[in-house]
Parts: sequence; C-alpha cells; structure tokens
Amino acid sequence: MVVPEGTGASRAIQVSQSVLKLGAVGLGLFVLLALVLGYATVSRSVDLSHAARLERENQQLAATLGQLNAQISSLSDTLGQITRRDARIRLLANLEPTDPQVLQAGIGGPAPERPANGAPRSELTRQATEVSVDLNALIRRANLLAFSFDEAADSLASHRDRLAALPSILPTQGWLTSAFSSMRDHPVLHVARAHEGIDVVAPMGAPIEAPAAGKVVKAGWETGYGYYVSIDHGYGITTRFAHASKLLVRRGDKVERGQRIALVGNTGLATGPHLHYEVHVRGRAVNPLNYVLPAGVVTD
Repeated sequence: MVVPEGTGASRAIQVSQSVLKLGAVGLGLFVLLALVLGYATVSRSVDLSHAARLERENQQLAATLGQLNAQISSLSDTLGQITRRDARIRLLANLEPTDPQVLQAGIGGPAPERPANGAPRSELTRQATEVSVDLNALIRRANLLAFSFDEAADSLASHRDRLAALPSILPTQGWLTSAFSSMRDHPVLHVARAHEGIDVVAPMGAPIEAPAAGKVVKAGWETGYGYYVSIDHGYGITTRFAHASKLLVRRGDKVERGQRIALVGNTGLATGPHLHYEVHVRGRAVNPLNYVLPAGVVTD
C-alpha cells in the first residue's frame, strides 16, 4: 500500500513472494560483494604498505651488510699484520711458527644455496650468511693469535729469566793466569789436583761483581777458599767466588748482574791477590769461560 502526501489517492502494489526472495538474495549478494571488494582493497593497501616498509628495511639491511663487509675486510687486513708480527715474536721466543692453514681458520666453506626447508635463499639471506661465516672465521683467527701471543709471552719470560741467570760477564777485570782444567799442580800445595774454575789476577780491593741475577746461598770463610761467596742463579746454575778480602753481601741476599758482592783479596790458599771463580751446572763444575763474553777476558 502506497500512501502519498496530501490528498492524493492511495495505491496498492502487489509483489509475489518469489520476487521478494529474489530481491533478498540479490541484496545479500550485493552486500557480500561489497564486503569482499572492501576487504580486498584494504588488504591490498595494507600489503602495499607492508611491502614498501619491507623494501625500506631490506635497503637498510643491504647497506648495513655492505658496511659490515667493508669492516670485515679491514679487520682481515689488520689480523694479517698482526699475524706477521706474531711470526716474528714467535721466532724471538724460540717457538715454531704457527701453521698457516691453522691461521686461516676455515669453518666449513661457502653457505649452501638453499636452506634446509628447500625454499630459495634470498640475496640478503645469502649475504648475511656469508658475513656470519667470515665473522666467525675472524673471531677464531683472533683467538688463535691471542693464544699464540700468550704462548710467546710465556716463552719470552722464561727465556728472559734464563738469560738473566746465565753468568755472562767476568766478575772482575784482570788477567787470566790459570784456566779450568781437570788436573794441575796446586801453586801452594804443590800436588796435582783438579782446578774447577779460573784464576783472574786483579789489584787488591778490586770489585767482584755478580755475573748474573741470583740469591746468595753462602757468604763467609771456607777452608782453602778464604772469604768466599756462592750464588744460586736458578736453572741448576751456581757460581763461587774465593780469596776475597771483604764480603759485601750476606746469605739470603738477592743480587743482580753487575752488583758488587766482594773485593779481590788473597785469603785462603793464595799466593797473591786474585779471584778464583767457579761455575757449577747441576752440581758439576764447568768452564766459566763457556759463559763469559770474550771481550771480558784479558789473557797474558
């Protein structure tokens, strides 16, 4: 029933039930189509925004990976310089050079073209994997160099301590009058006996210096030796100094190479002022001149 405004006549319109059903179906299809199109439009808009954001992020990641590659290349060059220095230091430390193949620190070669799930690997993923592989290799190489430096430092410290313990200078300046020998005629006793050191004639009161760093283990009077000093240098090396006129150290004192420990004299079984000097290695007497620098010895 259609009723117009005013005084117009009303009209009756008859619609069949099938037409109403068809209209309702059409309206529903229209609404559904509108919803689908709206969702598709919104989804596409979101996807485009997401894609644009991902593109910007990928560009930033690509730039970052490029910077990392440049830094890794610079770091590799620096490690190459350190490796060359390490080789020289190991040589000074009396160590074998590190195997070059070990220093390369390879960890498995290039990355596979596809991941475990079989999907194609993106360019950024490939670059990131290569950066990770290179970085891990450099870290391992740096750790190897750090270990090598520690080993060289320990060896140098031990070598330095051993060098400091070697009696490498003549304790006093003078003339070598009696050499080390397994047998000689004693100048006072006039009997054949071993001479386990050297005799250096020097003026009365001339300084006697420690030939190496060590600790005084004896300082006093010894029959035959007179005033006498013995120093333990470590590494099984001991030195003895006899016939002194005066002792300048006491038992337990620590001495350094070149430090005055006594003065030349003629105490004990001596025919004149001189130094009797012995070197013992692990309890066995050895020739002191095997350790003394040649420039420190004057022969007649």
